[in-house]
Amino acid sequence: MSEKKKPLARVGNGWSLEERDPQFISSLMPFLEWLYRYYFRVKSDGWHHIPSKGKVFLIGTHNGGLAAPDLAMITYEWFRLFGTERRVYALTHPNVWKVFPPWGKVLGKIGAVMAHPKMARAALSQDASVLVYPGGIQELFRPYSQRKQVYFAGRKGFIKLALQEEVPITPIISKGAHHTLIVLAECYQLAKKLHQWGMPWLFDLDPEVFPIYLGWPWGVAIGPLPNIPFPVPIHTRVCPPIVFKRYGKEAAAERHYVDTCYHLVCQQMQQELDRLFQDN
Repeated sequence: MSEKKKPLARVGNGWSLEERDPQFISSLMPFLEWLYRYYFRVKSDGWHHIPSKGKVFLIGTHNGGLAAPDLAMITYEWFRLFGTERRVYALTHPNVWKVFPPWGKVLGKIGAVMAHPKMARAALSQDASVLVYPGGIQELFRPYSQRKQVYFAGRKGFIKLALQEEVPITPIISKGAHHTLIVLAECYQLAKKLHQWGMPWLFDLDPEVFPIYLGWPWGVAIGPLPNIPFPVPIHTRVCPPIVFKRYGKEAAAERHYVDTCYHLVCQQMQQELDRLFQDN
């Protein structure tokens, strides 16, 4: 069988839905529970908005640099409530597999897949759930001063996907993880200019962000370096599903309608995030 004709399930490095391993996930649950209860002292609500079975298209906001502790805690909560057998896949930046393939393999066992529409469609077609963070690494390293803002970097692919697959969007928001490291500034444009003048990128990969932050173990870090999160409380919330007026391929092809749906999601998630900050 030629490479082009290989079934999706047989391709590795983030391009497979079959790398997910429920037994491996179960082995991590005690450690994740300790983080949940004692390290991050998580408060979580709104999970009644997720049905007990069937696919769910989850759109989230996250913070805290590469560690993304709010994402880890949401993942734990999902498995605690619904069991490790209920499939949920998180679209993940391709650099995870390029920079450190062994870590990519570990994440693949938990349910990480390549951030590509093909993978999202494959999962949804199998009645599995999909978790997307449209803001990506830019949101993870947004400055501390922007911690109360929903930031998707103008990416609207998730809207087109929801319309094409005819699934509502279920938002997940969080607060607290922005305290696990303190991003002082984002200097990507300066770093990009220095790269044009000859400064090499680490691993020869465009990092897409170049923050200056305070955090463990570096003290002051420059660039998107991995960090150990500070032990601060995190609050996550699953919000009511957002249902659009029209679905289908024709709706997804209308730029104005996609823009309208995108702004609706941003607006409603910002309102929910504002309430979350006001609750504490």
